[in-house]
Amino acid sequence: MDLKEIPFEKADYCVFDFETTGTSPSLDKVIEIGIVKISKGKIIDTFQSFINPGRPVPYFITLMTGITNSDVSNAPYFEEVYYKIKEFVGDSILVAHHLNFDYSFLRNECANANLEMLNNYTVCTLKLAKRLFPELPSKSLGSLTRHFKIRHKNIHRGLGDALATAKIFLKMFPYLRNDHNADTVADIINFQNIPASKPFKIIKKKLASDYASIPDSPGVYFFKNSKDEIIYIGKAKSLKQRISNYFLNNVPRKTKEIIRKAHRIDFQKTNTELTALLAEAELIKKYKPNLNTLLKRYSNNYFIRITNNHEYPKVEVVSTFDFDGNDYYGPYPNRDIANSIKEIIDKTFLLRECTDKDFNKKKKCYLSEIERCLAPCVYDIKDKYENELNLVNDFLSGHNQSAIDRLLRKMKQYSEQKKYEEAAATRDTINSILNQLHKASILSEPINKAKVLIEIAGTKHNDYILMLEGKLYIRNFIIDEKSLFDEKLEDYFEGTKNLFDEVTPADLEKMKISLSWLSKNRQRIKIHYLSKYSGITELAKDLLFLYR
Repeated sequence: MDLKEIPFEKADYCVFDFETTGTSPSLDKVIEIGIVKISKGKIIDTFQSFINPGRPVPYFITLMTGITNSDVSNAPYFEEVYYKIKEFVGDSILVAHHLNFDYSFLRNECANANLEMLNNYTVCTLKLAKRLFPELPSKSLGSLTRHFKIRHKNIHRGLGDALATAKIFLKMFPYLRNDHNADTVADIINFQNIPASKPFKIIKKKLASDYASIPDSPGVYFFKNSKDEIIYIGKAKSLKQRISNYFLNNVPRKTKEIIRKAHRIDFQKTNTELTALLAEAELIKKYKPNLNTLLKRYSNNYFIRITNNHEYPKVEVVSTFDFDGNDYYGPYPNRDIANSIKEIIDKTFLLRECTDKDFNKKKKCYLSEIERCLAPCVYDIKDKYENELNLVNDFLSGHNQSAIDRLLRKMKQYSEQKKYEEAAATRDTINSILNQLHKASILSEPINKAKVLIEIAGTKHNDYILMLEGKLYIRNFIIDEKSLFDEKLEDYFEGTKNLFDEVTPADLEKMKISLSWLSKNRQRIKIHYLSKYSGITELAKDLLFLYR
């Protein structure tokens, strides 16, 4: 495996965590292992096992972990579970938080059982955190989960801690590539071992002069060669901090190449990181710098899709969206929430849940027998189905009263029939709705039909993005020669004919980049639904910039 050739986002990793009888690898023993497998940037599998340490579990360890003597007394010894671990891990790169601790226990357990030590490459998320986030006062697992707002279940348990570490590791990927120019697995393995960052002297005088003028502001930056040609374009939440990373000792190979070829640095400020991100994507396509890699600057999100391209639409959970005639709600923070919302819809409304193949068989399924589907596969019920579809759209738009009323009637019916399990399940669905789960999406209108103005808080000035059925217009965007923002806003309120232009692939990319960023920065945005305003004057009451 040539680590210099494998993009780190595409590699296979196994994140592992041991629970032990104490802190000394030479004296103490492992009592539990949890492993989380990552492939191509996604968690794909897990492994967990108690391990018999051959001695009692100390009381203080039980208090901390909840693992008791009864949990491990009948568990396999390490040598019995070793081959399962080895098979699960394969050639993956081993990852752990405070790797030295877990790796030392692994080495000693193998030595004590006369087993061959795993010889996989390793990555320590604690070392990465020290390099990536020097500003954080603590780089502990708990501190990082709070920093990234990761839900950490089963603390001080093998699989619980391994899963939290895996999610933290995946959160580090954009920082490694965008802020430190890491490309390959070799880059991050080398990066973790770099000592505390120390700036080196900038030898080229013009670079030093340009660097001195870089502001602490969001924006895009340009490295130029001696012919004033752009050789690299990047974006930053803070231009000063981001560009300073280029002038550190032991930077990755790609960064060294950029600095070696660069003679000047230029920049353009933006109000927020999002507009810097959008500007970077367009500028890279425009100038095609030879040191840039055309990478997608957005991560997967999750959406609820209503398949309008079918005579009888159904609800699906998908990880991408397109302007293909279907309605897409979202994005939702994670797959679990999207699946939970779909489950609420399935249990509350009467849309079909079958595949198109099963639908075409024209045979009723058990869902119609339990009154969970209108059975459009055998009945011509377009009007009834359309009404049900409207209720689903209403629910996904944030209105829950009709859903709750229906479920309350169903729960009462189950109780009267003494179907108490069904009544309890219906009660749980009502509670899920009351927890406002369905309002977890950014927009309460389908993305493909949304007509909204999004206000994004900046450090000095705010950004304003107009979203009109797939087209994005950014106020005072640094890329636009002519700003269409005000014109399109006026067109909307004046009802101008042919208001919405055709959506292009470039628009789709802008939308994906924007939604990815917005979903991670919800606390910084405010959404104004244009349908709630009668005109620009009324909207101006909420948007002070319109008076300027």
